Amino acid sequence: MIKSMKQGLGTKLRHLIELLDGAVAASYTEAGLSYRPRYTPVMRALAVREPRTIGDIAASAGITQPAATQTVALMLKEELVIRMSSEDGRQKLIGLSEQGRALLPQLQSCWAATTAAAATLDADLAYPLSEVLAQAIAALEARPFGARIHAARERTNHEEPS
Repeated sequence: MIKSMKQGLGTKLRHLIELLDGAVAASYTEAGLSYRPRYTPVMRALAVREPRTIGDIAASAGITQPAATQTVALMLKEELVIRMSSEDGRQKLIGLSEQGRALLPQLQSCWAATTAAAATLDADLAYPLSEVLAQAIAALEARPFGARIHAARERTNHEEPS
């Protein structure tokens, strides 16, 4: 008999993201849009204010700078954003292209539906997922997971066998 393994935290999180992103991607397709969910943090940041540096987009969107850089590179290829120089030429800035700007009203409608759907998911859970995720992020910002792994390894290595 094969025993099933207990899924780890990372596996559960990846599965959750697959379930959420898959449904969101399908909703964009149903709305007639050719658009990837991973673009949303960048589009939302630029919808608030543009142009912005990659670092500013990352900070505003709550994503890492490498993730913002990769996402912007994909969006440049799809002509959703444009790259420009700051007035003094020292910084590279990102802004919405005409195509990206024209897409915003449809995206905002999709985002409103996604937000409403997320609220129904929160209502179905004993602890609202949005709140648990915010608490987990805050806890990891206060004490990173790497430090927690290191401490757990130290405790494990110092425990004596029974």
